[in-house]
Amino acid sequence: MVSISSIALSGMNAAQATLNSSAHNIANMNTAGFRRQEVFQTAQSEGGVSASLTAAAAPGPSLVTDVVAQLQAKNSFLANLAVFKTSDKMAGTLLDKSA
Repeated sequence: MVSISSIALSGMNAAQATLNSSAHNIANMNTAGFRRQEVFQTAQSEGGVSASLTAAAAPGPSLVTDVVAQLQAKNSFLANLAVFKTSDKMAGTLLDKSA
């Protein structure tokens, strides 16, 4: 069984990949023939998520999609960080009580 911290960390890593990808897309949106990067997240059977990066099927920018992806990635990262911090705090409390 995977720990809650590991699951939250996988979510933070996936959010970071999405943020990096959307920033890359925005930085290169005026490059001729540029194909946007897209991040696909897949749930893992043990818990957590993995992120894979692919190129878009058609060239061209999508500024709205990339800005929304940045906002979603930020919120996902913060939510997973809250889970990570809470798990750490709970583990610390358990260790304090057992000592």
